[in-house]
Amino acid sequence: MPSAFLRSRRRVLAHAAALVATSLVTTSLVTSPALAQSRSDAVLPPVTVQAPDQARPAAPRPQRRSAADGTTRMRIAPPTPAAAPAPVSDSLAARGPALTVLTVQQALADIQQTPGGVALVPANAYRNSTVSNTIKDILDYVPGVFAQPKWGDDTRLSIRGSGLSRNFHLRGVQLYMDGIPINTADGYGDFQEIDPTAYNYVAVYKGANALQLGANSLGGAINFVTKTGRDPFPNGVSVDAGAFGFRRLQASAGGVNGAWDGYVTASTQAADGFRNHSDGHANRLSANIGYQITPDIETRFYLNANSVRQRIPGTVTKDIALNSPQTAAAGNVSLDQQRNLDTVRLANKTTIRFDNTVVDFGAFGVDRHLMHPIFQWLDYRYQDYGGFAKVTDDRLIGGYRNRLVAGVNILNGRLDNKQYVNIAGQKGALASSSLDKSTNTSLYIEDSFYVLHNVALVAGTQFLHATRDRRDRFLSDGDQSGSTEFNLWSPKGGLLWQIDSTWQAFANISRSAEVPSFGESASGQGIPTIPFTSIRPQRATTYEIGTRGNRPDLTWELTGYRAEIKDELLCLYSAFGNCNVTNADRTVHQGIEAGFGVALFKHLFERGPAPDRLWLNMAYTLNDFRFDNDAKFGTNLLPGAPRHYLRAELLYKNPNGFYAGPNVEWVPQAYYVDSANTLQTEPYALLGLKAGIDNGGPYSIYIEGRNLLNKTYIASASIIDKATASSPLFEPGTGRAVYAGMKVRW
Repeated sequence: MPSAFLRSRRRVLAHAAALVATSLVTTSLVTSPALAQSRSDAVLPPVTVQAPDQARPAAPRPQRRSAADGTTRMRIAPPTPAAAPAPVSDSLAARGPALTVLTVQQALADIQQTPGGVALVPANAYRNSTVSNTIKDILDYVPGVFAQPKWGDDTRLSIRGSGLSRNFHLRGVQLYMDGIPINTADGYGDFQEIDPTAYNYVAVYKGANALQLGANSLGGAINFVTKTGRDPFPNGVSVDAGAFGFRRLQASAGGVNGAWDGYVTASTQAADGFRNHSDGHANRLSANIGYQITPDIETRFYLNANSVRQRIPGTVTKDIALNSPQTAAAGNVSLDQQRNLDTVRLANKTTIRFDNTVVDFGAFGVDRHLMHPIFQWLDYRYQDYGGFAKVTDDRLIGGYRNRLVAGVNILNGRLDNKQYVNIAGQKGALASSSLDKSTNTSLYIEDSFYVLHNVALVAGTQFLHATRDRRDRFLSDGDQSGSTEFNLWSPKGGLLWQIDSTWQAFANISRSAEVPSFGESASGQGIPTIPFTSIRPQRATTYEIGTRGNRPDLTWELTGYRAEIKDELLCLYSAFGNCNVTNADRTVHQGIEAGFGVALFKHLFERGPAPDRLWLNMAYTLNDFRFDNDAKFGTNLLPGAPRHYLRAELLYKNPNGFYAGPNVEWVPQAYYVDSANTLQTEPYALLGLKAGIDNGGPYSIYIEGRNLLNKTYIASASIIDKATASSPLFEPGTGRAVYAGMKVRW
């Protein structure tokens, strides 16, 4: 199987560029209007989900809508009218036109049944009006999410303070692509495999609100969903270019032939980078082919392939970050530090629909090769595989609506782990070698019982069985072999109240569990030696209450939460400047997540049923993360995230498709980068501006300016237990930048 995966990867990546070029040639055939919209409409009136008739034929393509009506743009999952008891099973019958993949409208209706913090971001809420280069562009206006690019595609992502101690890789948030896990089997995630141009929408489930995916970590889950050939307007070409040598070409194609449909999207991009030693390039491809066996049975095959080559400029001192932000760390240059990745992912998902029940099941396999010269030359080969099954049942029980979701996820894998001496970016002598195996089996169930037609009581639980086994193959420095096993229950209870057709309130109490990976341990001169087999799982109890709503000229989301955590995976020791992640005693994460959108003015120049408007969109996050009477750090603040974070934009929108306006990113208070609370970042405010034309026709165009005042600032920081002024922990933010792009769709 490994050789077959490698051959497949080479063939796929070799043809990706040809696919893009072929799609460019076809642009001369564009004749039909396309659906297009900017982020400014992300919080306009809700869509209507229409169920097909009783025969449930494959649904026709949705009618095209102009961008001016704003009916498909929502950042906050919108409430829909409270359902009467009788037609509850229509929520299952309404699947289509592809059974295996929900449309944007169906995904909105589905996610709103969660009694907690969730968000759904349609692609054209960000894709047509920004450069869409990193995951930050997707999640910028989702409160509770802190996403800051470090270099290239790599991003520091935290939801509700998850994974703050991970100075590399992603921890604490489970990533999915089309509902299929993309994290490694031992828990890490990589953003280099995320292509912001490829998705139809992105769903964010905060904390235990991700239970319906089978996920259960402090940060929750993010699901990136690609189009199918049955979605409207599958064909397109886009070109983007701008500051620091950034250029990207993207193309997609799709269609339907009887029971078959298919979709493929590919992108190639490169950048010189703002900082020295930060150049990189990437080629990415995503494709799927679906077959409707009957009107109620569909199977779909997925292919995802990536080839990424990226140099790493490294972290620097605070002084360098603020006074010479383009300077790379000297060690990164001398060792030619890089992060290079090749992946191929194959998957299948099959959906069967009954009168009141939908069954989804499938399997997947991933071949991933990480080539990563840093302090040593890391040569990691991952082979992850697994399967999943999920049942969704929506019916009346004794005259009351009941919605049951239950399933099982299996994610197993092996890592052939070799590290070599790094000699100026080239492999030297072997320095370590191990074979790491991980298994994860999770069983989950969540039931929503409507005690009233608009009030649901929700209860659920997850059981996780996980193992980690390491066989050390390099014994000259001692035997680091070992294994661990975890069996964890995580219950949840909540309430969802549909106050009226535009307004929901919710509350929940949940437990979460996070199993340590092979990277958690401690060793070094002057600190305790704690092997990975001694690290305990992180457990949290989270209390959450909130409300969300969507009205024609006003939308909102307001959530308050408190997570009481035991054995949080944190940096408590350091050696040679590196963070050692072990278990803290008790910590608290609490905060407020507020999203707000309002039409400040209407009918400025255009009157009638589709007036122009001045729209204010804001996302504010309050983070209060701290130790809870820790023996060493007392009640110190946890490092790594700002206390206040605000993103806001004010856009003029004309029904002819023109939009323009400023935006701001504001961190008004510095945050600590060490657990001892001795060293801080600096506060900052960044001014941006964008304008474009996007009227729902076949063309859209934008120009975007970022950090127009050329502010020097710290975008991200690694953390440590105790820092000094000379600690190299800081990632400088990007200077003034201008980007422009054009997209054609049909």
